[in-house]
Amino acid sequence: MSSVPDQLQYTKDHEWARVEAGVATVGITDHAQHELGDIVFVELPKVGAAVRAGESFGTIEAVKTVAELYAPVDGTVTEVNADLGGDAGVINTDPYGKGWILRIAVTGGTGELMDAASYRALIGA
Repeated sequence: MSSVPDQLQYTKDHEWARVEAGVATVGITDHAQHELGDIVFVELPKVGAAVRAGESFGTIEAVKTVAELYAPVDGTVTEVNADLGGDAGVINTDPYGKGWILRIAVTGGTGELMDAASYRALIGA
């Protein structure tokens, strides 16, 4: 069964967001990393890039597939997880901790974020 922390918000595309002081830390869910399998590479946007809720900001590559990553909020990228360049597999082992992907200064909408209960219903957990 996939872990779905109560304190996070989620997208239908399986990203999570933790918004604190106007900054959203973003990653993919435990469910998503299980579905993808062994993650080998993440294409990240540049710091300063504008992102819009629901639009792609990069890709994540697993051994057998490549998937789009979607922004959960409108804003500007303030930081990317540079550690993923050397070991993207940390997303498989710690998707809600060391496997975070980027941070976004929230400047607008938050798209259609779900609470943990709604996300659990979506994935059948």
